[in-house]
Amino acid sequence: MKLTLHVWRQPSAGARGAFERHEMPDVSEHMSFLEMLDVLNDRLTLEGRPPVAFDSDCREGICGTCGFMINGIAHGKRSLTTVCQLHMREFEDGEELWLEPWRSTAFPVVRDLVVDRGAFDRIIAAGGYVSVNTGSARDANNLPVPKPDADAAFAAAACIGCGACVAACKNASAMLFVSAKVSQLALLPQGQVERTERVLNMVQQMDSEGFGNCTLTGSCEAECPKQISVENIARMNREHLRAVLVKPKPIDSLGGAG
Repeated sequence: MKLTLHVWRQPSAGARGAFERHEMPDVSEHMSFLEMLDVLNDRLTLEGRPPVAFDSDCREGICGTCGFMINGIAHGKRSLTTVCQLHMREFEDGEELWLEPWRSTAFPVVRDLVVDRGAFDRIIAAGGYVSVNTGSARDANNLPVPKPDADAAFAAAACIGCGACVAACKNASAMLFVSAKVSQLALLPQGQVERTERVLNMVQQMDSEGFGNCTLTGSCEAECPKQISVENIARMNREHLRAVLVKPKPIDSLGGAG
């Protein structure tokens, strides 16, 4: 199969970028998308030209490392699929593909298709820790969790932090990602001790990173490879409202409530 690639090339964060055209005359339909880029990079290296920079690790749709826009769609046109799971048989012979990095102020471009997603790490760090008792193992039935809560927590925990939700959102909002991380612990007994501080700190960090607001268009859920539900956003909003209401108000120097 023959393909034409238009790849975003940007040598560094502060440099100007532009699309670069590459003809791929002999692409096997059995290749994954990243394997196809490996072939392109092998050719560029032999020609003495810099290879296209892109992130990858497990290449099994588990780690969330890979991710970029393909024809304006996060991870490409196949739903519930990361770029590394996308195969070339999904495309037509002679098709033109436009590859560009996630577009968000909070995800600055490092080089080519690579962006800095450290903002997600800082949001997770802001969530803090979970208090647990150490010592001998407890019996499994000592902490009963209702089946619906367990299922919802497990579904939220499936988020791999790839950033597709941010890239798909017209406002570059991180609400789906943050709400998934808040929900997976808010639903479980183990997450109750730090419940209030966790949601307040994570939302505050999210806002400070420069992510946009959520307008609930649903584009984040539609392009999420793990199908994280926007119901988590509603849950996080409830958690945040509860936290604001129950958090003790500071006492000022005159002895009144601040």
